[in-house]
Amino acid sequence: MTAWHFEARLLLRSRTAVAALLVLLLLSALAVLGGLREQARQQATLARVLAMNAEELATQSRPHAQKGDAGAAAYYSFHATWDPPAPASFLAQGLRDTSPQVLRVRALALQAQLHEGETHNPELALLGRLDYAFVLVYLAPLLLIVLLYDLVSGERAAGRLATLVALPGGGRGLWARRAGLRAGLAFLALGLPVLAGALWQGLPAGALAAVLGATAAYVAVWAGLALAVAAGRWRSATNAVLLVSAWALLTLVLPSLVQAAITRALPVTQGAELMLAQRQAVHGAWDEPREATLQRFFVSHPAWRDTAPLPKGFHWKWYYAFQQLGDESVAPQVAAYRQGLLARQRWTERAGWLLPSVALQTVLHRVAGTDLPAQLAYQDAVARFHQRLREQLYPYLFTERPFGPPDLAQQPRFEPVLHAAPVPVHLPLLALLGAALLALGGWGLGRATRP
Repeated sequence: MTAWHFEARLLLRSRTAVAALLVLLLLSALAVLGGLREQARQQATLARVLAMNAEELATQSRPHAQKGDAGAAAYYSFHATWDPPAPASFLAQGLRDTSPQVLRVRALALQAQLHEGETHNPELALLGRLDYAFVLVYLAPLLLIVLLYDLVSGERAAGRLATLVALPGGGRGLWARRAGLRAGLAFLALGLPVLAGALWQGLPAGALAAVLGATAAYVAVWAGLALAVAAGRWRSATNAVLLVSAWALLTLVLPSLVQAAITRALPVTQGAELMLAQRQAVHGAWDEPREATLQRFFVSHPAWRDTAPLPKGFHWKWYYAFQQLGDESVAPQVAAYRQGLLARQRWTERAGWLLPSVALQTVLHRVAGTDLPAQLAYQDAVARFHQRLREQLYPYLFTERPFGPPDLAQQPRFEPVLHAAPVPVHLPLLALLGAALLALGGWGLGRATRP
């Protein structure tokens, strides 16, 4: 303990090291606090919107239900669906900045309703948020470089290296204590705000363990890389340039190039294009013969084939039939859209096997429930709910079943997705990479014992 106490005193005398640790602690605390505030804002917004929607739903649909008009009641009934933030979403906002968290749907064509909410501030999406994921992925490596880049070269330049190596307990043990103390304090500076936020939010133990494990692994990756460079015989300035170049390459340049290559190799139709294609199909149905529209509907829904003939004038069953046909007309495009998105996701995850920054973001966004699979799970939940709305409505339209206020009360209720927090497959990879780089750095420190 005396040697560790001595190293701690030396660290406290280094203004640069103390400042780097304080800045890291401050950034982590601000990121966690900002994430908690954003999560609370989203929850408050959801509560307010859901209360307003329930009031509006009752006001708009009740008069039509009293008249026994099931089609009109469904037409004016906007049902709220929502994607509540997962407990760990305060750590990584991910796609929640650019995807709708509340969608109000009716028993009309679905795809237009799913994608008409895809509007966001592109400048905000470009800049991103100062969340914990941003601090850990991009800023923590820079501060670890500040802590470790001159670990050996600084002593060599000051003429103390030979003396330090000759002292009892010198050599690898000395550098291991010095580097371990700095990397350990960096981990604490990052992890303590996370722990405080997790306790405040009631984060599940598994999610907290995954986040802290990913943090420790990423710190180990950059500490090992910094030690491998710092153990060389270069000057401190050269070490700094090499490490900052590695940071730019591994966190900025290569991930951007990989993302651009994936986007170019796997083009995906935009949701707005699906919305436009579906609306064109729906609007075109007004110009088609009504009986022909119903016959096309009966091909895929034979259960309603025995319905009474259409009367003259407008009838709701024809209207809802061509709304569903609009969904079916773009079904192949929707399937291709989802397959394209998932293919991009798979290739991004594969890139994480080579790029630690990508692997870390994959882990954090999966635990936080803010990645693409979480977004698609919400869309799937909306689609299931929408199908239940149709199944509840069609018997009243096609069999002329009486409709009244009691039937209105039996309308389906949306059930939000509960985001699980599985252990991402990239977490063991990060741990192995961190251990390998630490071993490489330790081997390099052995060379530093030679003055």
